[in-house]
Amino acid sequence: MAVTYGGVGRLATALALMWITTGAVAEQPLRIEQLQRCGGLLQMDIQEFCLQASGLDEGEFQVTLNGTPLPAEAIDHDSDRLRIRLNSADAQSGPLWLSQHEQASNPVWVSLKGSNVVAATEQEVAKNMDGITTYVDLVSLIIEESHDGAQEAQRLADKYGAEVVGMIPPLNTYQLRLPVSDLDERDALVLRLGNEVSVDAVVTEESGAEESIESETSSPPDADDQEWASNRFLDAVNFYQRRLSLEGLDGDIETQPIRIGVIEREVDFDAPDFADYLGECRAEATRTCVYARDAAKPDGHGTTVTGVLAAAWNEGGNSGFLRGLDEVGPGFDVIVDRNSDAGITANVAASVNLVEDGARVLNWSWGIHRVGAIDINGKEIDSLVRSGIAMSGYEELLEEFFLWLREAHPDVVVVNSAGNASSYSGRDEYRLPSSFVTDQLFVVGGHQRSDEDVQVEDPRYVIKRNASNIDMRVDITAAACVRGSSLLEGEQGEAHCGTSYATPLVAGLLAAMMSIEPELTPAQLRMLLRRSAMTIGEEYDFEPTDADDLTAPILPSERANELNHPDIGLSARLNMYKALDLTVQSLNRER
Repeated sequence: MAVTYGGVGRLATALALMWITTGAVAEQPLRIEQLQRCGGLLQMDIQEFCLQASGLDEGEFQVTLNGTPLPAEAIDHDSDRLRIRLNSADAQSGPLWLSQHEQASNPVWVSLKGSNVVAATEQEVAKNMDGITTYVDLVSLIIEESHDGAQEAQRLADKYGAEVVGMIPPLNTYQLRLPVSDLDERDALVLRLGNEVSVDAVVTEESGAEESIESETSSPPDADDQEWASNRFLDAVNFYQRRLSLEGLDGDIETQPIRIGVIEREVDFDAPDFADYLGECRAEATRTCVYARDAAKPDGHGTTVTGVLAAAWNEGGNSGFLRGLDEVGPGFDVIVDRNSDAGITANVAASVNLVEDGARVLNWSWGIHRVGAIDINGKEIDSLVRSGIAMSGYEELLEEFFLWLREAHPDVVVVNSAGNASSYSGRDEYRLPSSFVTDQLFVVGGHQRSDEDVQVEDPRYVIKRNASNIDMRVDITAAACVRGSSLLEGEQGEAHCGTSYATPLVAGLLAAMMSIEPELTPAQLRMLLRRSAMTIGEEYDFEPTDADDLTAPILPSERANELNHPDIGLSARLNMYKALDLTVQSLNRER
């Protein structure tokens, strides 16, 4: 009896475990966790993409691109990994998702524009003299514009025994794998390459993928739930819904869809904030859509930044500005992509692809400081720093990007975080990319709610956040603290603070302004932002010194007429409602 009972017990236990395991697999949601270009990155006619999925079993499944299922012969499937081949002549960039057992995965954006760079593995990096992790055998060459970049890069690769492995063609930039085994050999070869007449600059990559976040560790203010009120967030949503409602205006303003590129790695689609973005989002023409790889946790940098733009309302911890416009909006596409884990070079490659895919707004919630940079107190900055050699290469690469943007896409704007090192955002010897001076780059600082019991328009309603980088290059400030997403419906997530989260408030507002008047130039957008701005802090008899300016001083010509603050020298605080109002007014004047 004991043996028989034991056998039955073991059988029951095994069946129970089998049921639990099977149930767990069945309940695991279908998600795309990784998507990267693979195969020959220089091959343009047939492009290959490698996907890693979770929740995909051995049964039949479907891969859909731009609403059209891909044929079986275009897909190789091995467990949770897929390899997809696309003919560039027959396909266009767009959202791709998986379907199986009546489940749909998160949609990811597949760009066929061809700018891609390779990330180093753990075995292909080393510590340099500054103690910073750097790529050993991967560098990027910026070829002089008088040369054919592809041909010249291949010529140089043949000359030095290297291999061309990546490229950003619009910037005449090509990535080489060098025949070196240590940093001494790399630096010697980089010096020789840099002396080639056809080479404008050599970019050595020092960015670690895990260092893309740019947030601060200090505690949020007690009144963090009031932060967005300081930028009139809800007033702006209400104005857009009411003023642009077809019922209320007989359709006198026809909004246009706007595409936003967010340079982040991933978004957690298990969070209620993003749970309804699965599958074919664009089936509803007027709704906001999010395309991104899936994250494992809801408190990641990309999820929080994207949440400021697109989180569902009253579902989780965050509320997205563009999502609040869905009832009357034109349909905003929020594309989250970082190309690969190849640091700043990959960020630029992703940005080029997104612009060529139609993005009008880029959200760059990232930035780096040069080794030796000091804060406003004279102390050396020890986070997000790069060597002088790397910073020189990045500066050249970013300069090429903004020159290309001005020539080929003058209607695109880039919104960049000022940084959280209590330093100077506008000094190119200190920080990139915020130090660039161009109409197409908007730099955003951070403020927080003060303890003053005053009206929202009063300059004392907020104070500048100590960690926020400052100076005349900062165009505007926005609330630095936001509630992140949570896995539990209705639960308020933890507070996240930093200029990273102020940046998408501005990016989302610019997208909304463009949807009302697509012809607005970057210079006009900046004028409307500044003219509508509220102010921060105490009044001055004289303008403060550069070190005390959180943003460029507000001039009388930038003020809305009905506001009568004697506020020369005060810093600009985002007024989302008034910026939309002035946009509509400017459109009506044109008519």
